[in-house]
Formats: sequence, C-alpha cells, structure tokens
Amino acid sequence: MKLYGAIASPYVARVVMYAKIKGIDLPLMEAPGGIKSPEYLKLNPIGKMPTLDLNGQGLGESTIICDYLEDAYPQKSGLPTQPLERARSRLIARIMDLYIVQHVSPLFRQMNPAKRDQAVVEASGKELVKGFGYAEHAMGSGPFCVGNTPTLGDCALSTGAMMMKKIFGAGNFGLTDPTDSGRLATWWKACESHPDCGPILQAYGTAFDGFMKAMAARS
Repeated sequence: MKLYGAIASPYVARVVMYAKIKGIDLPLMEAPGGIKSPEYLKLNPIGKMPTLDLNGQGLGESTIICDYLEDAYPQKSGLPTQPLERARSRLIARIMDLYIVQHVSPLFRQMNPAKRDQAVVEASGKELVKGFGYAEHAMGSGPFCVGNTPTLGDCALSTGAMMMKKIFGAGNFGLTDPTDSGRLATWWKACESHPDCGPILQAYGTAFDGFMKAMAARS
C-alpha cells in the first residue's frame, strides 16, 4: 500500500496526517509519470491526487481514502468514539471541502496587486469567515475539533487553514484570519503543537510555499 501525490496538496497532506494519527505506515510517492500519465490514469481516471495504490487497485478522493484507512485499520481510530462526535468530525471535513476551499482558490489568482480585483478579494474573505464559522459551530469540546485528540476533521481543517494562511501572507490582502481568535485560535494552536499534526503541517506549508513561488515565476 502506498499513496501517490505531493505533500504540497492539502488533500494529500490530509491523508498523510490521518495515517499518522492512526499509526499507519503509508509511504508517499510521486505519481508514476505524473497525474495525467496513462499509468496513473489506469489507477485513477479522474487524474487528480491523491490516489491510494492497493496492490494495483487505485482509490481516489482524500476523504474516501481516509474512510478506507479507518475501515481497514480499526485498531486505532481516527474518529471519536461516540456517534454524534464522529458525525461532527466528518461534518467539519465536509465543511472544509464545500464551504472553505472554494473561497481560498480565487485569492490565488489575485496575488498581483496591480491586477487585483478587490471585489473578489473582499468576497472571498467574507465567505472564509463564514465557512470557518460553520466549522467552529460544528466543533465539540476542545481543544481539537472534537475532544482531546486529533481526528478526521482536524486533518481536513488544519491543512486547509494552512493553505489559507500561506495565501493570506503571500498576497498581503489585509483580510481577517478566522483562526486568529476564539475557539478556532485554541484549535489551531493545538494542531500546530501536536507531535503528529504539527510536523506534517510544517512540511505541507513549506511545500506549498515552493508551489506558490514556482507559479509566480511562471507568470
């Protein structure tokens, strides 16, 4: 079993972190020939990353891969014990995918102040505050999303939050970081300082910095 993808992707980083908190040894490798190569597309015809390679059988989509890891390796769960808390953790991951990430991406296209559409920046900033507010509302007892240990929701939300922070910093948009105060600030500090989550967040952040520099050089 191995994972194909690049740690610069928040979706790949999510799976890497989930495997780590579950104690699973999951090697991360570059996609063979790239994610659009015939070899890779045989595993995952969607042509995106990550893909979990299970002895030649490909499984795509980060949340589905995490679900597989949860089912295949139940010895140490990556979800809370109680049904409602498990649902909360899954809901936070869902909120990240539906209500947060889509409002981070437009900011990436507004990095150049000379060509910036301020209306797009302000709209994205407002939606991000709302999206993280939804996540905060879904949280249970802390300091993590639900309880004293990281779960699926933390893996999804923290990698997405790191992407947002890096884009905010590079673009100098003057937007409010929703994770700078209140419950979300406590949550972010817990993720950053956790021995499993923290190093992966740092590795992802460094890789994403490199990705942004490479994209800036191309443009």
